[in-house]
Amino acid sequence: MRIAIAGGTGRIGRLTIDALAKAGHQAVPLSRRAGADAYTGAGLADALDGCDAVIDVLNTGSPDEAQIVDFFGTTTRNLLAAEEQAGVRHHVLLSIVNVEHNRRVPHYAGKREQERLVTGGPVPWSIVRATQFHDFAAMVASWTLRDGTATIAPLLVQPIAQEDVAAALAEVATAPPRRNLLDIAGAETQDLVDMARRTFAVRGQEVRLVPTWRGAFGTDMAGEALLPGENAWLGAVTFDAWLAAGAPDGR
Repeated sequence: MRIAIAGGTGRIGRLTIDALAKAGHQAVPLSRRAGADAYTGAGLADALDGCDAVIDVLNTGSPDEAQIVDFFGTTTRNLLAAEEQAGVRHHVLLSIVNVEHNRRVPHYAGKREQERLVTGGPVPWSIVRATQFHDFAAMVASWTLRDGTATIAPLLVQPIAQEDVAAALAEVATAPPRRNLLDIAGAETQDLVDMARRTFAVRGQEVRLVPTWRGAFGTDMAGEALLPGENAWLGAVTFDAWLAAGAPDGR
């Protein structure tokens, strides 16, 4: 199969290209450098000619909710329009488990807009909702890190390795469109505070962690709000294995 990867130059995109290649498929990274711009739509239809599926793992680093929603909404509309024109038969979107539950994090608003457009769009679809990555705890703590102290919510999570996310995306994209949501997660649940503490220790950083719900994640995220549903696809790489590898930055 010939499969295009929107966001193919990013970490997840590169891993997904590798997973597809190992399975014998042709992966086509979509990028401005290659003449295909998902935000403006320029060159997309030509780049998608002959493609059987598109995997969308685009991302934005903007902290502004309006900009995030605009980016995800615009790129998704452009991709779907170009896919319809090129005859692409499957659109696969990478999203976040239980993305509808958190109204505080701006990034989630953009993912909700993506899901709305994909499920109502003209191209048969599958949405892969992943849990947080292994480096999530340290990243969250870094948002508030000041003078060696950081606040962090005591969330229950089931972190997944980025390699496992890529494997799941490749598996879904090469199968018929699901027209539903697939949750994917790591093999084990973890406490976010403990994850951050262990990550910083492996990285040689001294950070005092203060557990609190007064931050990006409130009590509405307590309990199992971030855990996958039943029959989730589970990855193989554990958090302990990631720590043993040196807790590499996922970028």
